[in-house]
Amino acid sequence: MAVAVAGSLALGVVGCSGGGGAKENDKAVGAAQLCGGTALSADAAEGVEVITGSSRFDAPDEGSTVARAASSLSEAFTSPAADDGDICMVFAVGAAQRDRLEVTWELVDGPPEGEPASKFTVLPMGERALAAPDAGVVQFACRNEKLLGSQPAHIDVGVERWSPEEPEGDPEKLKDAYATVAHSVSLAMARELGCENNGGLKDRPSLDPA
Repeated sequence: MAVAVAGSLALGVVGCSGGGGAKENDKAVGAAQLCGGTALSADAAEGVEVITGSSRFDAPDEGSTVARAASSLSEAFTSPAADDGDICMVFAVGAAQRDRLEVTWELVDGPPEGEPASKFTVLPMGERALAAPDAGVVQFACRNEKLLGSQPAHIDVGVERWSPEEPEGDPEKLKDAYATVAHSVSLAMARELGCENNGGLKDRPSLDPA
């Protein structure tokens, strides 16, 4: 799934299998253990709980990690391979296949341009961050000549919930939750890639509008 920041900022849709529930795992895990176990700060783990309304999640696949996503991104930057992909998918225990939280990455051509869709609040993180009650995205520039070459890579990390239900809860709290999760995974990705200055991302998210 591609997450586009420029213009109207359409968050890409992927095909959903009709019916059926999320695959069953041997045991449930807490939010802090998702996406590789190091990608979510305590605040971001709480944000996942706010977004999903759950504190128990299906155990993730082995490859559902920031480390794997960073490896795929590095390969995409130097080859004609796909320039976007999943970081992790999150299913609350008992959730249907069509009710999931997706965290994705995308390589984009350059710094963000144009105005985002009206539902988004612009936040001062990386090159630009956007938050809405049903999605969040952080774009940052990564310089790392060893992995990515001499030109900076412009990377979007998107967080979006796919659900047949409308978001429940306070819209501002949901916005903060999406922004916090997107920031935490972006920072983990920047560190995994060895980006100079962590891609301009601070240790904590900036939740006040730009």
